[in-house]
Amino acid sequence: MSSAVRLARVVARWASVLPQTDPGETTVSAEDAQHLRHRAFCDTLLPGGRRCGLRDDHDGPCSVRPPRI
Repeated sequence: MSSAVRLARVVARWASVLPQTDPGETTVSAEDAQHLRHRAFCDTLLPGGRRCGLRDDHDGPCSVRPPRI
């Protein structure tokens, strides 16, 4: 499942150039268990109306952008 979540995060970030998309709503589920969804991003709404851009189970404070490595 972790590779599917990583792929979903990449696709969602790429699609975020379109104004009508909301990467924060991206979820992943197994084909035979579509009722069990796993979030790709943290669901916290930040000041200014944007969502946290970090993975769902991140440590530390929320941020719009992931930290640079």
